Amino acid sequence: MGIFDKIFGKKQQQESLDQGLQKTREGFFGKIAKALVGKSLIDEDVLDEVENALVSADVGIATTVKIIEQLEKRIQKDKYLNAEELHRIIKEEIQSLLVNAPEDNTYQNYELPSTHKPHVMLIVGVNGVGKTTTIGKLAHNFSLAGKSVLLGAADTFRAAAVDQLTIWSERTNVPIVKKEMGSDPASVAYDTVISGVAKNVDVILIDTAGRLHNKAHLMEELSKIKRVIQKVIPDAPHEVMLVLDGSTGQNALEQAKHFTVATDVTALAITKLDGTAKGGVVLAIADQFKIPVKFIGVGEQATDLLVFNKQLFVDGLFQLPQ
Repeated sequence: MGIFDKIFGKKQQQESLDQGLQKTREGFFGKIAKALVGKSLIDEDVLDEVENALVSADVGIATTVKIIEQLEKRIQKDKYLNAEELHRIIKEEIQSLLVNAPEDNTYQNYELPSTHKPHVMLIVGVNGVGKTTTIGKLAHNFSLAGKSVLLGAADTFRAAAVDQLTIWSERTNVPIVKKEMGSDPASVAYDTVISGVAKNVDVILIDTAGRLHNKAHLMEELSKIKRVIQKVIPDAPHEVMLVLDGSTGQNALEQAKHFTVATDVTALAITKLDGTAKGGVVLAIADQFKIPVKFIGVGEQATDLLVFNKQLFVDGLFQLPQ
């Protein structure tokens, strides 16, 4: 087994997920286990506790209602279920819920589409969600996968963003295009794409300003960035990825609502799932927005930014103690 398999292999991803979802899993199953104490059958009280456990994990009201309704239908057939059977049918219903949630294998093992080069990714999200760190981790992992990467520091309204991305550039030995604070973000994006084409890089990651207080201005700014880079690559950007902080739960859902109105988001990256018991927000986002979750962050290490796999995620959420 080579280093590539050790870092991106299915077993390694499952282990990272199991660890990263520990707080969510323990809180979720802890509430259900308490509800089942002294119970010989699954009744309305138990279902109420299951609903509470789902909401506490920030699965969201709308998605929780879907799951509970399906559980009620199944339990009506046979109320004499033990804890193991209840866990099994909850898992099956969540898996069923995610079947129609969009997902593709675009970045499986950090591979890129073969239909074009370079692959241009525009990264959006409010300040504080881990957007710039996510870009750095993406750069690191694409590099590990043998891809050439170029960074564009187009968040020119916050000096810390440029400095932070520069640190990641140095840490990962990935080149960066940047200008002084206050420069036109579209100009930085344009220069980044020009440089990326000239260097024949595989992937270009462009950071953008993390502001949301003025959606009209945000839309105008992102539209301008798209227009200028399309002068170089007509079908770019190939991905507009919104980064959300999973530890903020329902606030992440609100951010997703605002950004999907302001711009054409094509993918999601959900960070900081290891530090929260609210990992169920991934289910809510996948269910409600029908936008593919492409990456999830389950730890501090760069390789803890995992390509999202629905099956592995559900398995990690339901990994019962041995």
